[in-house]
Amino acid sequence: MELNKAASVVNKVGPWAWWLSWWRSQSPNRQDRFANLAPVAAVVLFLAAIASAFWYLRVEEMEREQEAIKRDVEYAQQRLRLRLLERQEQVMRLARDVSNKEIRADQFLSRAEALVQKYPEFLSLTWIDDRRRIVANQSISSISPSQQLRAGTVLKIGETESHYSLARDLMQPIYGQLDAEADRDTQMSVLQLHTPLTNDQGRFNGVILAEYSMEGMLRYGIPTEVLAKYAVALQNGSSRLLAGQVIPARTALWRLLPGSDRRINDYEVPVSPVGNDLVLRAQAWRTSQGLVGSGLFWLVSVLSVMTAWMLIGNWRHTRRRLQAQKALVAETNFRRAMENSMLTGMRALDLRGRITYVNHAFCQMTGWSEADLVGAVAPFPYWPDQDRELLMKRLEEEISGQDFAGGFQVRVKRKNGQLFDARMYVSPLIDATGKQTGWMTSMTDITEPNRIREQLASSHERFTIVLEALDASVSVAPLGSQELLFANKLYRLWFGQNTEGHLRLVQQAGAYSGEQASEDVDDMAGLPTESLTVSSSENAEIFVAELGKWLEVRSRYINWADGRLAQMVIASDITPRRQAEELAAQQAERAQNASRLITMGEMASSVAHELNQPLTAISNYCSGMISRIKSQQVKEEDLLSALDKTARQAQRAGQIILRIRSFVKRSEPNRTLSDVSAMVSESLELAEIEMRRRNVRLTHHVAARLPQLMVDPILIEQVLINLMKNAAESIDNSQRPAGQRLVELRIVPKQIDQKSVVEFSVTDTGQGLPEEDTERVYEAFFSTKAEGMGIGLNLCRSIIESHQGRITAENLYNAGEVTGCRFFFWIPVEAASTI
Repeated sequence: MELNKAASVVNKVGPWAWWLSWWRSQSPNRQDRFANLAPVAAVVLFLAAIASAFWYLRVEEMEREQEAIKRDVEYAQQRLRLRLLERQEQVMRLARDVSNKEIRADQFLSRAEALVQKYPEFLSLTWIDDRRRIVANQSISSISPSQQLRAGTVLKIGETESHYSLARDLMQPIYGQLDAEADRDTQMSVLQLHTPLTNDQGRFNGVILAEYSMEGMLRYGIPTEVLAKYAVALQNGSSRLLAGQVIPARTALWRLLPGSDRRINDYEVPVSPVGNDLVLRAQAWRTSQGLVGSGLFWLVSVLSVMTAWMLIGNWRHTRRRLQAQKALVAETNFRRAMENSMLTGMRALDLRGRITYVNHAFCQMTGWSEADLVGAVAPFPYWPDQDRELLMKRLEEEISGQDFAGGFQVRVKRKNGQLFDARMYVSPLIDATGKQTGWMTSMTDITEPNRIREQLASSHERFTIVLEALDASVSVAPLGSQELLFANKLYRLWFGQNTEGHLRLVQQAGAYSGEQASEDVDDMAGLPTESLTVSSSENAEIFVAELGKWLEVRSRYINWADGRLAQMVIASDITPRRQAEELAAQQAERAQNASRLITMGEMASSVAHELNQPLTAISNYCSGMISRIKSQQVKEEDLLSALDKTARQAQRAGQIILRIRSFVKRSEPNRTLSDVSAMVSESLELAEIEMRRRNVRLTHHVAARLPQLMVDPILIEQVLINLMKNAAESIDNSQRPAGQRLVELRIVPKQIDQKSVVEFSVTDTGQGLPEEDTERVYEAFFSTKAEGMGIGLNLCRSIIESHQGRITAENLYNAGEVTGCRFFFWIPVEAASTI
């Protein structure tokens, strides 16, 4: 009340009106929380204000110190720069006099001695000629003789010599630092100035080397007031100390103190005209420990911490009390929310069968409100009229205490008259004293599960009908077991109800069956290594003697419904297909034999001509020997020579007949590791007969060290003879002149599609192929020749493709005119070797 009155007064006068209205709108618990936290917040804000003020003053003081050291260092750098420029000007005047030959070596020493004595930063002045020989040297007396550059010696290779070379190349004064350890065993840091000398033609004639002491430059070039205020040092580009002193970094323990500086107030700037390789650095001396000097700060801080600690203790005590109160309210709200969020309907009955409680889910299921159900007695409004007798009997059994462990299924009527299936579970309701006060019933809507169960049953029935109607045998058996999990109608017809047929199919197909053959064999060998979600199957074609059928067996691993790893085998009857394939193979073999006969028939005149020569020679030899014997003018040596020639001609005729016979005779396909050169030689001997008859010149090239091929040599020879015969006919039909009647056979290794092959090519100089017939020449009974049958190239392609190769044809052009044709085919080495 008092707070509301105060708020009404303030609302009229100030900007606190909105804050007070918001404060009144908060809950009492939140107002108490704000009231407990307000003192703590005030103390924290007070400490933050003191820390912020101290930090601001400290930062401002550090910025002033940084500005002061920057100003002093730049002033010192200008003083040092002017002093270096003055010394450089004096050295350059001395170099000019030496270049103009106005002074000699003894005069140089006197002038150098005056400069060294007058300016203490000078260590030495040295005259070096263009051959690096030291003409004269003047050093301060404090330098030991071993560190001096002696007249008449040659400049040693080192940093001094490199600076000398740079001054010679650039023809201008060069500054450089001397690495004492690498050059002249000196313990002091030295800055060198190399001023080049020129002759009358303006060419390089040596240098005047001036050496400065870093300590002398720091002592006489930096103002004393700067040296007194700061730790001044000269450093090189890599921050190595050359002269002066630096303040060591603070220790880790010192940095933990509050208010201490984490870095030293310093500033550095490069020294001109030397450049970035010489840096002037100054560090401010520490005048205090960096701690807060006022004891009032520490006193206020300690008092604030103690006050905050006491307020926090009081606040924690109040919070524990509020937490206990909130826990009670939260527990009540939680139980109520849990009951309202449950999807299961809950109904409580007293011992007389009256409804005493229903939850929100029960009301949603039935459509009746809590007011309509609480206090109702049987028959309840959600009972269907046609099921009242059954439900009344169930209620009597429930009240009598009969146990329904698995629950029972009933139909429930919603308020709109719609029915749904539900399952109810009953349990006794016990109060805090252990006395039963009624019955608690839970109800679950199972309409959707029943629908899904019916669909699954219907789907299983349809699936079973489909499997039973398949024309393939399907069986499933777990690995390592004699149990048959599933077998369709055709399997039962072939093998019965046992697993012997399944195991026999698996064994003959070579798939894993789960039975270990011996102790040395891993029983997990053959199992798939990838996930079973990937469709991986094994196919095999086997012959089952008991059935007299050829079967195509496919097997794969599946996870059965109970989680066991099982093997499914599908066997299809492929006997008609195998018979058709055997018939096709026989037809192809007969076609090949017919093609060979046709080829030899077409070459008959050439063969007859080829045989006529040895036969005529035999006849001539025999006639000559008979006439000479009759005239008794024959000698034994002449008779033996004639008989020997007759025998050779007879052998030649026999070889021709034997070669033709081995080519024409019918034989089963026999693939063996064959030598390419031997096959080419056999085909060339037969093809040359046709070439000579048609006056065509035949050349061939066989690459060296060709691999052997797993082929049928007779079939490959048939392809080569057919291609060379076609090439000769194409040349003859185009009526090419004698100089252009050429057929070339080439056999070379190649790489096609990243695999090794052997390519055979036959190139002619004939009339080529019509563009529209390039692809059709391989069709059966299609020919570009008037008298052709159209089976030659078709058989050639079948033979090459049976060896996993390819055959192709292309025309050859010259200035747009067809000059010939090239047929080529290839056989893979690796694939052919595995056939």
